[in-house]
Amino acid sequence: MNLKKFQFNIMEFSGSLGDLGTLIPLSLGMIMVCGLSTSTVLVMIGLFYVISGLFFKLPMPVQPLKLVAAIAIANPSKITPDIIAGAGLIFGMILLFLGITGFIDQLAKLFKKPIIRGIQLGLGLILTQKGIAYIMNPNLFNWQNVSELFGYNISINLIAGIIMIGLTLFLLNNKKFPAALIIVGIGICMGLLSGGLNETSFETGSTGFYCKLPSFENMITALFLLVIPQIPLTIGNAVIGTADTCFSLFGKGEKTNKISYRALANSMGVTNCVVGIFGGMPMCHGAGGLAAHYRFGARTGGSNIMIGTVFIVLGVFFGKMSFAILSCLPNAVFGTLLLFAGLELAILIRDMDKKKDVFIALLIACIAISTNNMGAAFISGIITDQLIQWKKIEL
Repeated sequence: MNLKKFQFNIMEFSGSLGDLGTLIPLSLGMIMVCGLSTSTVLVMIGLFYVISGLFFKLPMPVQPLKLVAAIAIANPSKITPDIIAGAGLIFGMILLFLGITGFIDQLAKLFKKPIIRGIQLGLGLILTQKGIAYIMNPNLFNWQNVSELFGYNISINLIAGIIMIGLTLFLLNNKKFPAALIIVGIGICMGLLSGGLNETSFETGSTGFYCKLPSFENMITALFLLVIPQIPLTIGNAVIGTADTCFSLFGKGEKTNKISYRALANSMGVTNCVVGIFGGMPMCHGAGGLAAHYRFGARTGGSNIMIGTVFIVLGVFFGKMSFAILSCLPNAVFGTLLLFAGLELAILIRDMDKKKDVFIALLIACIAISTNNMGAAFISGIITDQLIQWKKIEL
């Protein structure tokens, strides 16, 4: 292994924190609402980060399957941990089939450049919208209802968000004081000073690891409720979109020679099969996460190895108190990270020069932002693109 391709410095570590705005809230939701094991979730995240960094040698993101997480968190009485595990196992097998057979390359032909740019723009705007929503949340923390400053009707979280946005702009390219590291550090201090760990039992150790195959009934339920709705989004964003974003940010060459549709599908396929067996949280890569890591300073797989190690240590040695530790981050921090990640992803549309391509990209983005459904936006974009070509419409 050529260690020269990995960097372990403060900028890489700062970049590794860039995607916490997506990763932490959904992970905590899956743990708290759906009953997943804290240690299992954290260790699986950490291993996926480390292995992805070692293989791709780039700051490859690790994210929950967003649609799966959203449906599971919204329906905890119907979606049990075993059903979530079944979703991971089925999803992993589907991705492995697509990757090993090379069928993913055939599907990729549906994703022309304007389709990809539309998905990236739409996802970028959704992330930006969610970031603003976090900052506009009247409560500084989800576990605390205190929202006013010294009795005045002024949102502490909003003030903190404005300050953190300003800090991020000021420090965005600062290599001595990286933006993400500073705002996450400030956020943790705010959580501790606000009593985030006051009710926490400082007990070390994991919450346990279990190996169990989901039942056939749970896998069938997972297929229809969780897997089928997620497939278009994952292929479009986590495979095709991630590969395109890699090439846009790092160029085509030696640095990205491990990036291919098949490699990304196989990476997520193996991971989700393991997740399904151990009852973890189904995960993927993602264009938005890659943009987030890049925006805040990550350039090599070293960032993955560092943040992955942190998650593994938290899961193995501090699993019983990790939930409280991660909950110490204010909503303003999540909002700031999401805001800048979304903007970084959205501006990839800048290389579009044909009016027809811009039209299709904007159409996909508008549908995505109005419906919050990337699958519907993707299908609408493909249909429109085919109609324009078929009827030879000039825009």
